[in-house]
Amino acid sequence: MMVCEYRPGLEGIPAAQSDISSVDGLNGVLEYRGISIEKLAERSTFLETSYLLIWGVLPSAQELEKFEYEVRHHRRIKYRIRDMMKCFPESGHPMDALQASTAALGLFDSQRDLYNPKYVHRSVVQLLATIPTMVAAFQVMRKGNDPVEPRDDLDYSSNFLYMLTGSEPDSLVARIFDVCLILHAEHTMNASTFSARVTASTLTDPYAVVASAVGTLGGPLHGGANEEVVRMLEEIGSVDNVRPYVENLIARKAKIMGFGHRVYKVKDPRAKILQGLVEKLFSKFGQDKYYEIAQEMEMVVGEKLGHKGVYPNVDFYSGLVYRKLKIPTDLFTPIFAIARVAGWLAHWKEQLVENRIFRPTQIYQGLHKQDYITLGER
Repeated sequence: MMVCEYRPGLEGIPAAQSDISSVDGLNGVLEYRGISIEKLAERSTFLETSYLLIWGVLPSAQELEKFEYEVRHHRRIKYRIRDMMKCFPESGHPMDALQASTAALGLFDSQRDLYNPKYVHRSVVQLLATIPTMVAAFQVMRKGNDPVEPRDDLDYSSNFLYMLTGSEPDSLVARIFDVCLILHAEHTMNASTFSARVTASTLTDPYAVVASAVGTLGGPLHGGANEEVVRMLEEIGSVDNVRPYVENLIARKAKIMGFGHRVYKVKDPRAKILQGLVEKLFSKFGQDKYYEIAQEMEMVVGEKLGHKGVYPNVDFYSGLVYRKLKIPTDLFTPIFAIARVAGWLAHWKEQLVENRIFRPTQIYQGLHKQDYITLGER
């Protein structure tokens, strides 16, 4: 009998072969389809990057214009979806609202012809277009207001920020938000992407695939970490408190939110870009005391744990960007989901090419040959 090696969390075990993205954790390199994240953040847009991830190539000018047009004109959600969301409790987490709403979208697309290119294209457009609308709608409705209708004349990021606030955003703010979406769009076989691929391998519809990934992303060890980072910085309160706070966490062997990564052993390249975005925002809209706390924390953690490869990851600075944009803390993870839909859909398409349902094994450690004890004797 073959003995299986057990690795908690499947660490280091390949789950798929992929052409979508790659990470060099020792040198801090992230590429989408072979293009560095730095180049995409500098030159691309989120929708162009989404096209690259999902269809494997950079679009021509005509292809990009058509794709952007389709997304702009599919942003509105069915009134039944909106009415369903009105019944959600105001105290509910937006990620739970998004998961439920995303699953419900599948009810309005019954064709489910997974290998029909028209169905694939339609589903991609529908999910990219409506996920931001649902996130913004829940945020507005939980305050007791009607959702803000999307505007076809605004680009992807500007429209989301407009639906969230009712005001057209500053051009720098919209561009910085768009770059944030690019940075969060894809990152190899992370927990939510693995969840998406496992769900996709059953040949269910892409709405269920994305809904399952949304549920996985919501955990504090994955997408929810950026919310925890901001709460941590608020708890620290001042630069003087950083060192004792970090030392206490290390002494208790507690996780330091926003630091460390399963793959990166140097500073996450996305964290470097996000830190630059934070400084651009501050140069135009004023400083934030929590950035000084974050800088001090990076220095102290690097001093204490840098030799172990513990450095800031993407979550450490993303929350500060969103905080400066006046986005509520519990929307940070749904915004992560808005971006990561592109990566999930890319993996959904790739999974279908040579699909085989995921069926891992387990190592049983329980008892054998036990007697059944009748109810009266227990």
